[in-house]
Amino acid sequence: MYGHSDTIFALSSGAGRAGVAVIRLSGPRALPVLCALLGRQNPPKPRVAVYAPIADPQNGERLDDAIALYFQAPASFTGEDVVELHVHGGRAVIEGVLECLGRQLGLRLAEPGEYSRRAFQNGKMDLTEAEGIADLIDAETAAQRRQAVRQMAGELGRLYEDWRLRLMRSLAHIEADIDFPDEDLPDGIVAVLRDDLARIGNEIVGHLADNRRGERLREGFQIVILGAPNAGKSSLLNRLARRDAAIVSDIAGTTRDTIEIHLDLGGFPVTMVDTAGLRESGDAIETEGVRRAAQRAENADLKLVVIDRSDWPRIEGEAQRLIDQNTLILVNKADLGGDDDLSVAGEMATWSGTDGQGNAVELPVLAISAMTGAGMESLLQLLETRVKEGLDFAGPVPLTRMRHRRALEDALGHLQRGLATDIAELAAEDIRLAVREIGKITGRVDVEDLLDIIFGDFCIGK
Repeated sequence: MYGHSDTIFALSSGAGRAGVAVIRLSGPRALPVLCALLGRQNPPKPRVAVYAPIADPQNGERLDDAIALYFQAPASFTGEDVVELHVHGGRAVIEGVLECLGRQLGLRLAEPGEYSRRAFQNGKMDLTEAEGIADLIDAETAAQRRQAVRQMAGELGRLYEDWRLRLMRSLAHIEADIDFPDEDLPDGIVAVLRDDLARIGNEIVGHLADNRRGERLREGFQIVILGAPNAGKSSLLNRLARRDAAIVSDIAGTTRDTIEIHLDLGGFPVTMVDTAGLRESGDAIETEGVRRAAQRAENADLKLVVIDRSDWPRIEGEAQRLIDQNTLILVNKADLGGDDDLSVAGEMATWSGTDGQGNAVELPVLAISAMTGAGMESLLQLLETRVKEGLDFAGPVPLTRMRHRRALEDALGHLQRGLATDIAELAAEDIRLAVREIGKITGRVDVEDLLDIIFGDFCIGK
């Protein structure tokens, strides 16, 4: 990142042909450059839209008719003087304006995430709010949008800041007792402090015990399709994707690597993974595909084990080893008919057997036909229910990033050690470390080493 005193500019709206494009400037030269583009000495009033032609100050060439907005520091997104130019969204217009800005003294193109980084450095937001902005830009489903909006609004930051301030108050009392031993603290202050610290610890424990819902919502609910070769896994993937995402063939072992598609189920993000057919093979490539299938299954939120109608109810080999409580059995090719309770697609049953560890399990079974689409409506309803149960979160905004989790786990460890000692100096140091770990999440401590990582993932104009 460059110096904070530079004036930066970038296209903040999406690239490509559009009706309107927004170009943003931020820094001490933003307003003088705007005046030069407008060809006027008196600056426009803050937050009042000005419609006027803009021209290159060097040669007077007219670039476009634009709407200009000036946001005076500190009442702006970055906390600096900010200018927005709303121009026509054609490529030639955008390139012409950006090239003109690049020739102005003291201006340079913004780095990824630099606007949001400046907003953080100027106290306009904390790190969790900045991450919420990044998540909102990347959101592909309604649930991801809702979570990002809540984090961007500061819900997560306020929770962590409340813990940090409460820990600091307790730390202040302990240090007062250490520094001024002759001064009598109120009766029972030590017991009160222990109760308060234990209460904060319990709140952190509860926050961590969220089954990683927030992180999984950001990344997508993982559903892995498993089964023997030619059971219909790829046909099922194509049916769910509503396109030919995977090659379908009568030749066993066609799929040798994992194939992913991304779905929106009930407003929640889902990654559906097709895998190689589970069987022993002398082919090194197919063996590697089976290994990768097992690996993805171990990390899946839900497994769909596809069984050929003619093999039902036998579940054997690698498929049986990978079965656990997070498994749904799909009996495919139900359109071929049969004489048992799954002869009709869409009908449900229960399979009783053992999982890969030999534990007794009872798993739901659904008859489908990936070829005709029969039973798919019932399958989608069932998947939506499972995904919602796994990702929906009605309480406080959950953890959304691994760095939050690690910092809170470290803070909890320090806090628990502080509660376990009767030596005030040791307790104070552990609480101080806990405060620092929580402060790392919101940016209330020196976190310069984290900033490049966090803001480097932003898009250029944000």
